[in-house]
Amino acid sequence: MSTSLTRSRSSTAARWRRDRVLILMAVPGIAALLAFHYLPLLGNVIAFQDYQPFLGIGGSAWTGLENFAVIVNGDPDFLNAVRNTLILTLVQVIFVFPIPIVLALMLNSLLSERMRRIVQNVLYLPHFLSWVVVVAIFQQLLGGSGLLNSFLLARGAEPLDIISNPDVFIGLLTSQVIWKDSGWATILFLAALSQVDQSLYEASAIDGASRIRQLWHVSLPALKGVIILLLILRLGDSLNVGFEQIILQQQAVGLEASEVIDTYVFNFGILGSNWGTAAAVGLVKGLIATVLVIAANKVAHIFGEDGVYRS
Repeated sequence: MSTSLTRSRSSTAARWRRDRVLILMAVPGIAALLAFHYLPLLGNVIAFQDYQPFLGIGGSAWTGLENFAVIVNGDPDFLNAVRNTLILTLVQVIFVFPIPIVLALMLNSLLSERMRRIVQNVLYLPHFLSWVVVVAIFQQLLGGSGLLNSFLLARGAEPLDIISNPDVFIGLLTSQVIWKDSGWATILFLAALSQVDQSLYEASAIDGASRIRQLWHVSLPALKGVIILLLILRLGDSLNVGFEQIILQQQAVGLEASEVIDTYVFNFGILGSNWGTAAAVGLVKGLIATVLVIAANKVAHIFGEDGVYRS
């Protein structure tokens, strides 16, 4: 027993000496994660209180499950927020998620390294703009007095109501996400494609495979693991559909078309001083996201993929 314990301790010491630089480099990140992500989880206790900021957690009255009534009883405003969130999530999974894959495949097919770098830089640039800037750009282009309507009016055509039209709001949000983040999202797919053995392409070309068949039988299988991993993570984040992006444009289209769960928490919970209800909704949302990730990961294991983690 003592021999095995001594061996274990020496092995741990050896690993520490080998990896101490990496461990020390990770300490600030771990500390930030604990301070700003895990420690605030303790504040979820206010979901079971009639929380009053001036009384604090210790002085606020306990209400049990009363704050969850908006979820259980089906508050109309909450149900509207849930409906809009689910619709926006479905639209973005269908139309946004595949675009980085297509872009990565197209970039990977470019023979000129210089042209590939130029296109990548152009595609990456919007990611570094804040949502305030992105929304302002779209307003300048598509707003009532924007570039598009100025062009139409100059030619005697009727102006288009896009920015303040509730019927096209989901399409507007989706187009903004595509323009801002699709290029940046290609990085992981390009990294996966760079690991593909080039001899596979050469062998398929010798066998007479066209570029399309090479893409289907070589490139796409190389991306399968990354696609499943990112899809699982996207499901876990499916109830987060862009708080900052939506809140900046909410006034123009109204709550009926634009209210999602995150903005409901802000408008009803924070602005309305319903702190406990806001915490209750956020807690349930987090639990649902956790269940979605675990379930999707189990499905990935059934199909032979690693997913986010191996049990």
